[in-house]
Amino acid sequence: MRWVLYVDMDAFYVNCELRDRPELRGLPLLIGHRPTDAPSRAVVLSASYEARRVGVRSAQPVREAARRCPEARWLPPDFPKYEARSGEVMAWLRERFSAVHPQSIDEAMLFVEAGSPAALVEIAKGAQAGLRDAVGLPSSWGGAPHHLIAKIASDRAKPGGVRIVPADEVARFLAPQSVRAIPGVGPKTAAALEQGGIRTIEELAAAGHRTARRLIGAWGGSLVEIARGRLPPQEEPTESGPRSRSSDRTFATDVADLGELEGTVTEMARELGEAVAREGYRFGAVGVALRWEDFARVQRGRALPGSTASPAVLANAASRLLREVWEEEARTSARRVRTVTVRVERLRRAREKQVSLDTFAAGPSPD
Repeated sequence: MRWVLYVDMDAFYVNCELRDRPELRGLPLLIGHRPTDAPSRAVVLSASYEARRVGVRSAQPVREAARRCPEARWLPPDFPKYEARSGEVMAWLRERFSAVHPQSIDEAMLFVEAGSPAALVEIAKGAQAGLRDAVGLPSSWGGAPHHLIAKIASDRAKPGGVRIVPADEVARFLAPQSVRAIPGVGPKTAAALEQGGIRTIEELAAAGHRTARRLIGAWGGSLVEIARGRLPPQEEPTESGPRSRSSDRTFATDVADLGELEGTVTEMARELGEAVAREGYRFGAVGVALRWEDFARVQRGRALPGSTASPAVLANAASRLLREVWEEEARTSARRVRTVTVRVERLRRAREKQVSLDTFAAGPSPD
């Protein structure tokens, strides 16, 4: 049987540091810039499980983290180190599995053959132990017939566990989980569902399409299908490699001017598009996310009618998405923007033959 194994490195930045500084093991450790007496806009990038036990989490303002865990040890981020360690992890996986598809710097999806769930458990546990011995980093593994369930299973396996979900157990596995367990469901969507009395996946499945669409729009129908165990078709990527790239910018002062935001997004999009093109990739989807001054986050994405390597197409699409998010916000409140993110997805090698948008890159932004 064809299975998906989802590998998620535990507290990746923290454990990269602990590999080099074992004397810090067992201590509450935070990766990020230590708060100072001056106003700080920094957030925690990663927290050890010792710090998480007292309520510290990633993306939390450093001042709040320091208040919750005053005894924590702080280390500044070392991104070249983390990228190098990620390379070691992916290289080790590729030596042992024929189909390895990185999902981010610390996650990967594997397609494997196993005759039974028990056999898959043995494969996962063996690889988990081997990876730790070879690279010195802990990981959590989830397995299922579908990548979405395997991803959720890896989250439930943390830290350092293995969780396998056979096809006939998917509904029972999903039912008690929070709706937040579904990839892509963030705090805003969860809050909207909660207004309708929906907190768990089981409650979402029972609510039905009409109720879900009323609460969160068209996406609600798709979420109900997932909650009922009717998953989208499982397609294995055609090649190993990155599936997305993104660029973030945090402003020194919260921004309340659409013109300034649009200029920033256009610049970021062109730089990201040029970087992706230099790597030899095309993209088929664009996304924009804003983190507001109150740390709430909203994102909007759109698939393109074809793939492209054009920075101009990316800039046009990102600008349009930004305006849509801004106009929607203007109808309900007037928050300023703290951080903006531009993202490209559905990456594939430029050498592949495919529908292209490059010939009309300067035209209207795609719907």
